Amino acid sequence: MIVRIQGEGQYRLDDAGIGELNKLDEQLEAALALDEASFAVALANIEGRVRELGAPLGDEELLESDVILPPSDATASEVREMLSDDGLIPG
Repeated sequence: MIVRIQGEGQYRLDDAGIGELNKLDEQLEAALALDEASFAVALANIEGRVRELGAPLGDEELLESDVILPPSDATASEVREMLSDDGLIPG
């Protein structure tokens, strides 16, 4: 799976990490109902885990992204617009 963090780059993740990312995605959705601070922590958690689990793709290697995450400075309102029925991470 290729995950793009907007404004940062792409990461290649193996399928083993998808379940964990889906749990973090659920936490992000729940945090959207709370407050901006909770949302910011949840977004940082999911992006941080992508960085930990994933291998960064080089600038010369541009692939179609399976998942696009908002930039770290995104607002809760901006992320709500990006959500699908599956959240940010499909599955």
